[in-house]
Amino acid sequence: MNFKGRDFITTDDYTGDELLEILDLAQELKLKQRAGELIDPLRGKTLAMIFQKPSNRTRLSFEIGMHQLGGHALYISGPEIGMGQREPIADVARVMARYVDAVMIRANFHSDVVTFAEYADVPVINGLSDLEHPCQAMADVLTILEHRGTLKGCKVCYIGDGNNVCHSLISVCGKLGLEMVVACPAGYEPAGDSRRAACQVVHDPHQAILGADVVYTDTWTSMGQEDQSRIRRRDFAGFTIDLKMFRKAKTDAIFMHCLPAHRGEEVENEIMESSQSVIFDQAENRLHAQKAIILALFGGMS
Repeated sequence: MNFKGRDFITTDDYTGDELLEILDLAQELKLKQRAGELIDPLRGKTLAMIFQKPSNRTRLSFEIGMHQLGGHALYISGPEIGMGQREPIADVARVMARYVDAVMIRANFHSDVVTFAEYADVPVINGLSDLEHPCQAMADVLTILEHRGTLKGCKVCYIGDGNNVCHSLISVCGKLGLEMVVACPAGYEPAGDSRRAACQVVHDPHQAILGADVVYTDTWTSMGQEDQSRIRRRDFAGFTIDLKMFRKAKTDAIFMHCLPAHRGEEVENEIMESSQSVIFDQAENRLHAQKAIILALFGGMS
């Protein structure tokens, strides 16, 4: 595993084989954790966690994950350091790299993560930006692999906004050979020609979901877009995943959502609570996938 010292800002920077190595490590770490086996390969190491946006799963999974690996995680709120305002990003990155062994950033802007990584000489992990959510996508594919037993021949249908979650999912699915179809209203397509070329984009969710193994959605209005919520609810009319729509997928299809969810908006509650919903397995797998990412960037288990 030759990832030591690398950043994890976008899965576009990794090959399919490299992503599979990380997934294999995530499965190994999950088995060890479930068996109560304590390991501490990161004893004495510190992960700084910068949060410009509020978080539930991201903070819990990174902080607990670092603890389970024997290391320490340090929470830093955006206002505390005023990155890019009180102090230039480049200066914050160079100072922080003198104190800690790696940095995770949950940022407002993807460009801030890229700039930070350019100046920090320790691994930088993208915990979410406006453009990408690579750790979420890795947890998603880990969940699909667990529930289907294989990724081969899998059709993923994403219904909703072509947002950061969608971008990273397109990247991971493309590199690992999963078919991906995105259904969204006109004007809400994934950004970038390369992303749109890596999947099928349609504007009819009922067409997209046909024969899907995985049905995935996210909120129509992400953090920072609250002023657009009324317009988005209007534009996404007809994109709510209800039982009638979900039945067009394969009979054994699983339902996924990265959470938090607006029940009754992008998805009906009966789908969220159905036996085919794997949303809480998916949330748990943030922990295991991110532990694997952190450990890989430190050089693996050895």
